[in-house]
Amino acid sequence: MKKVTFTGSLGEELAARLDEPDGEIRAYALFAHCFTCTKDILGAAIIARTLTENGIAVLRFDFTGLGESSGDFSNTNFTSNVQDLVKAADYMREELQAPSILIGHSLGGAAVLVAAHDIPEVKAVATISAPADAAHVAHHFENSRDEIMDKGEAEVCLVGRPFKIRKQFIEDIESQSMEERIKHLKRALLVLHAPLDNTVGIENATKIFAAAKHPKSFVSLDNADHLLSKKENAIYAATVIANWASQYVPALKKTEQKAKTVQGVLVESTGTGKFQQNVYMGKHHILADEPASHGGLDSGPDPYGLLMAALGTCTSMTLKMYADHKDLPLEGVSVHLQHEKIHAEDCESCETKDGKLDKFTRDIVIRGDLTDEQRARMIEIADKCPVHRTLHSEVVIETKEKKE
Repeated sequence: MKKVTFTGSLGEELAARLDEPDGEIRAYALFAHCFTCTKDILGAAIIARTLTENGIAVLRFDFTGLGESSGDFSNTNFTSNVQDLVKAADYMREELQAPSILIGHSLGGAAVLVAAHDIPEVKAVATISAPADAAHVAHHFENSRDEIMDKGEAEVCLVGRPFKIRKQFIEDIESQSMEERIKHLKRALLVLHAPLDNTVGIENATKIFAAAKHPKSFVSLDNADHLLSKKENAIYAATVIANWASQYVPALKKTEQKAKTVQGVLVESTGTGKFQQNVYMGKHHILADEPASHGGLDSGPDPYGLLMAALGTCTSMTLKMYADHKDLPLEGVSVHLQHEKIHAEDCESCETKDGKLDKFTRDIVIRGDLTDEQRARMIEIADKCPVHRTLHSEVVIETKEKKE
């Protein structure tokens, strides 16, 4: 989990958390929390953690004026929340990858239904205990409505804390046309709701589902409360979202090897993410990609990783062949490689003295009962592997267009 910040719709710095899988990032999701909640509410944290276990990275943030985000809550409204979501997606697009999944809890669910229209990369939207109308939240301060409308603002107690609600907030939520937004969503929709939710009634799920066009799905959260305060309910909701989204988000589908045998090597774009490639070698298949930090899905090694893999495997195979030929008691070889760009002037043994050079560091572990002399000879043999020689030789690459 990483802490990040970005600029919100009102120019304030918004605090966010990026939860990432330990391994491959297969998709990015943007999470919107409930009314007056924060990104760190238990249900949101558990959902994010569970999604990472399914290969989905999740950005969750505090709306303006809430949690660790700066700004004045009284200056915000439903529209600014929606715009904060769009700003969060802009940040993800520039620094990570635009979200393909939007998830909203309670009023955050209503917000993602609207924000999806302004985030073109979104393919799937999931709402949890969401109201069908943004004005639904007005019941929280119904007793203060007259004072708010007459005086322009009033302080109300929400979830045990005082909040200033202004007239513009009420006017904004009452001006929203949620039914039309839902009707024209044009994304896959998953509605999750608890039948016994006494904060946002189940009838709201019915209205959202009825207004939406297919593909749409509804899943009951059974005995869950509105805030998903029980761990098992939050885990269940996240697991359902991950499995459901796999139907609509290509990167979540397991990439299956195509029945294809080629001469040499064939590389083709998969159409998933910015950089993901199918690599066919004879009858073998792997994925190549760029790390998430460079805008990829991290679904496979990057080009330099593949180059180092070629050098490493060639080195290990060559040493095994040499040991067999010399009948050496070699038990195994590990080759660890790293790549970096260095200034030519810093390389004493290099002929080139201008610009930058590619430097590969190769650390070899030789296991077995070998003498120091035998080990030294093995290191010498490593430099004789064919790929090593290729990298040190003059190479000719002929590029031409091939008609399909």
